[in-house]
Amino acid sequence: MRDHSADLDLPPGARVVVAMSGGVDSSVAAALLHRLGFEVVGVTLQLYDQRAIRRDGKSCCAGRDVEDARAVAERLGIAHYVLDFEERFRKAVIEDFADSYAAGRTPVPCVRCNERIKFRDLFDFARDLGAQALATGHYAQRVRGPHGLELHRAFDRARDQSYFLFTLSPEQLAFVRFPIGHLAKSRVRAIAAELGLPVADKPDSQDLCFAPDRDHVRVVAALRPEALAPGEIVDQAGRVLGRHEGIARFTVGQRRGLKVAAKVPLYVTAIDAARSRIVVGPRRAGLVGAVRLTDCSWLAAPEVGEVVAVKHRYNEPAVAAQITCAADGTARVRFVEPQAGVAPGQACVAWRESRLLGGGWIAATEPWAVCAASCLDDAHASA
Repeated sequence: MRDHSADLDLPPGARVVVAMSGGVDSSVAAALLHRLGFEVVGVTLQLYDQRAIRRDGKSCCAGRDVEDARAVAERLGIAHYVLDFEERFRKAVIEDFADSYAAGRTPVPCVRCNERIKFRDLFDFARDLGAQALATGHYAQRVRGPHGLELHRAFDRARDQSYFLFTLSPEQLAFVRFPIGHLAKSRVRAIAAELGLPVADKPDSQDLCFAPDRDHVRVVAALRPEALAPGEIVDQAGRVLGRHEGIARFTVGQRRGLKVAAKVPLYVTAIDAARSRIVVGPRRAGLVGAVRLTDCSWLAAPEVGEVVAVKHRYNEPAVAAQITCAADGTARVRFVEPQAGVAPGQACVAWRESRLLGGGWIAATEPWAVCAASCLDDAHASA
């Protein structure tokens, strides 16, 4: 195993707090740091009532995860703590999640968890413990560039999680470490097996760790039942086409579950929470040319006129766009090509090649037709 201590930019024997979720990735992160001679302290966060979660390993914080993290810590011979962050997590992540659906937005709870729990509350805990770094099992790479620290995509692009880390501040990036960011997932599992870690074959975690069976509707129904009130499905002109059983069941770009007869496939183009309406139309009606972002966070702001790669959803491929940043923390992202399924509430994140620049939260969208007409007007004016 190659010595990566220089890559980690830490003095020999430094104390490092590792966020141990009970999965293979964070377990190997702790193991690598321990093998390199650092004083590793494992910390597992109890984020909600463990008894309410299925115990089949299909969610990242299932009931057995605290025990799995503890077993790995015992195997490695490192200290291990369990912190009760249930109340903080409920207010900062779960309630925000339900509020977003009730407002007709589509949230990204993993970003909120990183922003408000792991890299804020756990960050403070690690500092209070006298640690010189906080390490996680995220697939991302912290790189010292010519002008300072940079955050880059993971070596294993299929596992890259830099999208979920766009809210990191320069101070947080200086303190955090990603010990497995240079490894392929297959190699991470191999290392776990080589070291005899009890989680070597554990299934990967899934989104919505706090939602049993990944059923977000159950969570929203319990906290914001008004988001499950029935309402109308209307077309672009406001004509009623059918009924729905709650706006929380839908996201912009969705096609399934509409139960509306039409000559052409219909997609959700907007969600009118105030009137409990789902607006639908053909795919072209939902094409977006630009978005307005709020609460932007930049490790390196895009340059004026620069074309960068952006994702408006984690599971969408990166596309070309230009970003104009404002002094009030907002930004306008103009896509080079029209985009479908752009949903308010999602994060829009930008990269320059492999380097993460930052991003923000989608607050509003501009139809492609409007943006195209605007560009045409600008071209005529310049001519």
